[in-house]
Amino acid sequence: MSYAAFSIGRDTQLVVMMPTGRIDLTYVTAFESRQITHSIRVNRMDGTQLGTELPRGWEGAFELERGGSSVDDFIAAAERQFYTGGGSASGTMYQYITEPDGSTSAYQYDRVSFRLSNAGHWRGDSSVKQKLEFFATTRRRV
Repeated sequence: MSYAAFSIGRDTQLVVMMPTGRIDLTYVTAFESRQITHSIRVNRMDGTQLGTELPRGWEGAFELERGGSSVDDFIAAAERQFYTGGGSASGTMYQYITEPDGSTSAYQYDRVSFRLSNAGHWRGDSSVKQKLEFFATTRRRV
């Protein structure tokens, strides 16, 4: 029997796949994602308010403790590909969540693009924190 009836931060695993292979995200310390929507609002003449939200993708970020050059190398390769006329490649990301009842939920983020919004602050006797942000066209349960 589980003592917690809710998810806690350590209940998820993340996998990033690019055309060149899997990206090793060493020491992920935080992950966040959020849906992007476009709001439509209608104010009918009888005073009734109607609304809907149109999906516009997903965005989020990984916070990492730098444990090697894999993220830096991944971003450097993406820049090199772009500047040599190869365009920008997108990947696929998977999130696996262990639910409180012991089951596993899996979500796939499609056509994911990344940006290294913080490559790190280097100083003596401190770890180097990095932040990798992403945009995905869709997220679906698999």
